[in-house]
Amino acid sequence: MQLIDTHTHLDFPVFDADRAAVLARSRARGVRRLLVMGVYRDNWARLWDLACAEPGVYAALGLHPVYLEQHHDAHLDELRDWLQRLAGDPRLCALGEFGLDRYVEGLDPARQQRLFEAQLALAVEFHLPALLHVRRAHAACIATLKRFRPPRGGIVHAFAGSYEEAREYIRLGFRLGLGGAPTWEQAHRLHKVVARLPLDSLVLETDSPDMAPAMHPHQRNSPEYLPDICVRLAELRGMAPEDLAAASTRTACALFGWSLD
Repeated sequence: MQLIDTHTHLDFPVFDADRAAVLARSRARGVRRLLVMGVYRDNWARLWDLACAEPGVYAALGLHPVYLEQHHDAHLDELRDWLQRLAGDPRLCALGEFGLDRYVEGLDPARQQRLFEAQLALAVEFHLPALLHVRRAHAACIATLKRFRPPRGGIVHAFAGSYEEAREYIRLGFRLGLGGAPTWEQAHRLHKVVARLPLDSLVLETDSPDMAPAMHPHQRNSPEYLPDICVRLAELRGMAPEDLAAASTRTACALFGWSLD
């Protein structure tokens, strides 16, 4: 299988000791490309250096809602500067990870919304896909997307919403990122949603080092586990893993403007 991991945090310090080995094992298992997410201003340079140093590694830059207290208004100006400076560089392929989080306590909803809208405006301005973090905030997110309508859509990462919410995102040009969560036996509602989603709306991800799948529980997640995730999701959909991998790769390549070879 040839796979694309559309959501990782491979720049995080937990990978410092063996990042090269993780990449080698991932490539050996067919993970041909992976995307590393920016989450706050201070990790942009680190992940950009990684994308420049490693073939098949791509970067997205953004301000994640969970790190709200680390963000300042000036960081939006710095984000714009980065996007202007890197415009046209194929290693920068999206804006993210950003969005809304109503799960973590203590995150000011109004500040989150302002930050979300400011970054959506940048996605529109720079014609970049938006890579979204949405937890317990699908209604607010969908309503906001209907106002901004980023022309290249994007991905709703770690989608765990309802089938009806999935349809709304798809209508808005978004794909749905699926990773470790649906591999767990107790995720019964999500299993039913995953089985019904249109094949061309799905992309695969790990969210490494977080959200380890059921077959690698209670440990650091890794892009090398993406084939195992693909196998489990294919089982839920009643299809061959190779067909799911091929469809996800086609969808990711179309979204990010990559060739299939």
